[in-house]
Amino acid sequence: MVKSFQGVREAPIKKSSQPLLVSDHMSTNLVTFHPNDTIDHVIMAMTKKNISGAPVVDEDGNLVGMISEGDCLKEIVKGQYTNTPKFPGSVEEHMTKEVITMPPDISIFDAADQFLTLRIRRFPVVKNGALLGQISVSDIIRAMPKLKASTWGKY
Repeated sequence: MVKSFQGVREAPIKKSSQPLLVSDHMSTNLVTFHPNDTIDHVIMAMTKKNISGAPVVDEDGNLVGMISEGDCLKEIVKGQYTNTPKFPGSVEEHMTKEVITMPPDISIFDAADQFLTLRIRRFPVVKNGALLGQISVSDIIRAMPKLKASTWGKY
């Protein structure tokens, strides 16, 4: 009797059809601002939309910064000294210009690790300078119940 032995072989890893990339879970319908918008405009829009920050884009849709409630506070404090309830300062004056971004094609597990490491609650998702969306800690958390246990450990 002849036995055939092919040696140890690894079972091929099946590609998951689960949406596991940042691009599958990011928000794309974003409120954005322009560098020449006023802080008055930002405060009104953020209050109306119940958001705490937003990307700042140029005319071509490229990310140039982020503006947050904290950035707006700087103009509010300045308004106290000038004794005016108006906040005419520009977004460009107060926005964060060095923004940490995330590419759309990384896994949500790598994104989760970045959230923990950098202690940031949201990242703009950018490809070739263009703003595609935004991923937040909440987006990652909402994705978890949708994943199948059978392919969980393969990423």
